[in-house]
Amino acid sequence: MMKNSLNRVLLADDHAMLLDAFRKLLEPHFEVVGTAKDGRELVKLASKLKPDVIVTDISMPLLNGLDAAAKIKKLQPDIKLVFVTVNEDPDLVAESFRIGGNGYLLKSSAASELFKAIEVVIGGGKYVTPLITGAMIGSLLRDPTERSQQHVLTTRQREILQLLAEGKTMKEAANILCVTSRTVAFHKYRIMEDLGIKTNSELIHYAIKQGLISI
Repeated sequence: MMKNSLNRVLLADDHAMLLDAFRKLLEPHFEVVGTAKDGRELVKLASKLKPDVIVTDISMPLLNGLDAAAKIKKLQPDIKLVFVTVNEDPDLVAESFRIGGNGYLLKSSAASELFKAIEVVIGGGKYVTPLITGAMIGSLLRDPTERSQQHVLTTRQREILQLLAEGKTMKEAANILCVTSRTVAFHKYRIMEDLGIKTNSELIHYAIKQGLISI
């Protein structure tokens, strides 16, 4: 495959070594236009660089890959999204496609899979690594009422939950989100009340379970 100016790729991962490895892997075949180390930087770069494809992790600081991707898709619906993560949770796979994702791979996938996934999504298709497709099908076949009974956080609640779970104080979270500390506190205690969570450790555990942060 020859480098094509139409195949512009933006990379996002909070591990510098992985970003460097992905760049070296893809550059002979695609134009890597930039790299981001957290979700908020990814949203800014996507708006500035206008890539054709974004290859991103899910667990990233400040704003996770799923919520970052959702923001990007609202502004740039034609961008193709390929998630490359360690998370095998079929519910997260389903969520990634619900918000507009096009591909889902594991970091244990072969390098050739990343090339294949990018080619498939550029061609208008969807790609899920065979390593988890069986589990994903099982998840999608579950009783839909089971998922509907789960409490769904708002976008703002997810942002606040992630920042607090990462160890940010309410004031620090407020500064990042450009809101007041009182607003952060309101959302925090509303989340805890709605989910029946009583301690910060339970809050962190829930954030990990939701894929907002990694262990």
